Amino acid sequence: MSYALEICAASLASALAAQAGGAHRLELCQNLEQGGITPSYGLIRQVRAQVGLPVFVLIRPRPGSFVYDANELAIMRDDIAACRELGCAGVVLGALDATGRVDTAACRELIGAAGPLEITFHRAFDACCNQTQALEDVIALGCQRVLTSGRQATAEAGQAQLAALVAQAAGRIGVMPGAGIAAANVRALAAATGAREFHASAKRTVPPGPAAGLFAAARWETDAVLVAELVAELR
Repeated sequence: MSYALEICAASLASALAAQAGGAHRLELCQNLEQGGITPSYGLIRQVRAQVGLPVFVLIRPRPGSFVYDANELAIMRDDIAACRELGCAGVVLGALDATGRVDTAACRELIGAAGPLEITFHRAFDACCNQTQALEDVIALGCQRVLTSGRQATAEAGQAQLAALVAQAAGRIGVMPGAGIAAANVRALAAATGAREFHASAKRTVPPGPAAGLFAAARWETDAVLVAELVAELR
C-alpha cells in the first residue's frame, strides 16, 4: 500500500525543508503556534515559486472558534481567490455553526469560490459535537479529505475513533490523521486506523537570536531530517 505525508509548513524555510525531506504535499499556514491562520500572499507566492510540491493553503482568518460572520467569510473568499490566482493545488477550510455542527451553507459558499481546487476539511471537524454526522456532512459537500485527531489531543490518543471514521468513510473521502504524528508512531497508526494519508509538522523549536531584544520569541520550523524519518517509516 502507498501512503502520503502532508507537512504543515508555516514559512518558506519550512516548506523547503519539507520538500528536502521527501514530503508529498504541503499545508501552508502562518502562526502555527496559535493553530494556524491563512498565510500572506507573499509567502504563498514564494512557496509556489520555489517548492515543487502540491500546495494546500489554510483558509482561516483568525485563531479561535470556527463560527464565522459575513465579513469573515468575505475575507475567506478573497483568500481563496488569491490561491486560485497563484496556482495552488487546494485549500484547507471548515466552518461550524453555533451548535457545533458543520455549517454547510458557509462551506458551500467557500467551496464554490474554490472552483477546481481540492478541498480538505480541517480540524474544525474535531470541534464538531457529532463526528459521525459531521463526516456525512463533509462527504456531501464534496471534500476530498478531512484532517482529524479523532476528537483527542493527539491522533495516537484518538486512534480508535480514527479507525471508526475510516470505516465509515468506506473510500468516499480520505480520513487524514493529524496531531502528534511522528516517526515513532506513524507506522502503528497506519496499521491501527487504516488511514493512507498523514499530517505532521515535523518541527523543531528555533530559539530567538541575540538581536531579538524585547521581541525575543522562539519559533517552530520544519526539520528535513524529521520529515525524512516519517517518509521512511511510511515506505
